[in-house]
Amino acid sequence: MNYRIEGGSLPAVIVNLSPGEAMISEAGGRTWSRGPVLSEAKAEGGAGKAIGRMFMGESLFMSKYTAQGAAEIAFASSFPGRIVARELAPGQSIICQKHAFLCATYGVQLSMHFQKKLGAGLVGGEGFIMQRVTGPGLVFLEVDGYCQEYDLMPGEQLICDTGVLAIMDDTCTMDVQMVKGIKNVLFGSEGMFDTVITGPGKVHLQTMTIAKLANQMIPYLPFKK
Repeated sequence: MNYRIEGGSLPAVIVNLSPGEAMISEAGGRTWSRGPVLSEAKAEGGAGKAIGRMFMGESLFMSKYTAQGAAEIAFASSFPGRIVARELAPGQSIICQKHAFLCATYGVQLSMHFQKKLGAGLVGGEGFIMQRVTGPGLVFLEVDGYCQEYDLMPGEQLICDTGVLAIMDDTCTMDVQMVKGIKNVLFGSEGMFDTVITGPGKVHLQTMTIAKLANQMIPYLPFKK
């Protein structure tokens, strides 16, 4: 199996499959294919994980695409940004924002990840429920806007706006802290809380979320009386 990511700010991952190789995505995630590909709807992981996917904003069923011969299959991003590829070892997990999962090689597991700290879930911008993606296999994830990567050392902290965190290794932890200074809170236009990510591990940040874009567009939308 080999792949390439094309399309600039509206990317798609194009995967070349050998006979018998398979990919999974949310239901109907394939954008196009070429060659003999068998499509199946499957409740991967049973009813419990299927319901969990609904809470993460994913579909109840997943689609499995199996090559019956040499084939090509493509999955396109749903928002301007970047597609991140991560190769996961057996048992290795990463934590992602909801809707980040695009597709993966068959065998990768998708499950819920609950924020353990109340504050992080309430005001962290990422919510109580995030996605846990576990190997072995190759996974492709959507990041909104520009993507910046950091490799944090043990105990090293990264402070960012809420909603900016897209992906982190499960060795990292996430919390929130209140912005210091009453003037900063009232007049700083940065919000009341920051997200704090503590290493060790790799972190992917995003510059433009769907929610932020929608908020920026509100003043320009025509409202009917």
